[in-house]
Amino acid sequence: MPDDLGPRLRAHAADAGVRLLLIRRPGRALVAPATHRVFAVSARPSAAWAETTTFDDLGGILDLDLAALRAGHSLGLEPHDHPVFAVCTHGRHDACCAERGRPVAAALADAFPDETWEVSHMGGDRFAANMLVAPDGLYYGRLDPESALAVAEARTRSQVELDHLRGRTGYSMPVQAADIALRRHLSLTAPLGPHLVAHTVDHGVTEATFETAGERYLVRVRSTKSDAVTLTCRAARPQHALQHEVLELARL
Repeated sequence: MPDDLGPRLRAHAADAGVRLLLIRRPGRALVAPATHRVFAVSARPSAAWAETTTFDDLGGILDLDLAALRAGHSLGLEPHDHPVFAVCTHGRHDACCAERGRPVAAALADAFPDETWEVSHMGGDRFAANMLVAPDGLYYGRLDPESALAVAEARTRSQVELDHLRGRTGYSMPVQAADIALRRHLSLTAPLGPHLVAHTVDHGVTEATFETAGERYLVRVRSTKSDAVTLTCRAARPQHALQHEVLELARL
């Protein structure tokens, strides 16, 4: 990538409010690819979709209307109807991501070579190995090769593996915790999951209202800071992590 292109791509995505991630196939490529695969993903819970194209020059991304993507509109690229399994292996950000992510990416690539990619930092290093499944917009964490394969195989059946689910991108962490609690309570394994109707936050307590199968549920979650612990491989000192306790889960 030309030296000036990275900052320009980051600015282009930031101006549109779009998250930019870099992907590559697992393993070290000895030669640069002739073309670059690009995915545009809208992970809205009610209408998740992905499109794809290739560029000879990554600068072509600067011509994409990312503001339209942010609004949920098609960019006119080729529809992509298969899942994308994106495993964080960003060792420069935190060594845990590379040490735990690369074996996961390698195992997935053996079983799902077309769907598997290594990806740059996505957050939540303490949950490494992490994986994003697109276009569902679902994060999974603390994976090893065996559990990652279980997640991927469940996705091929249009199911969500609940044991390692971290939450849905676009939701705050307390709402993610509420969503997961309700999914597990009702054994909801469809990628769409419960629909978030509304949520409020008051003095560290989040109240989230969901609707599923014609029923409404209230989930109350209290967020506090943990004791100081070493969270990641790169951490130079103990840090506090947010933790979320489900106080109430009730049908309305």
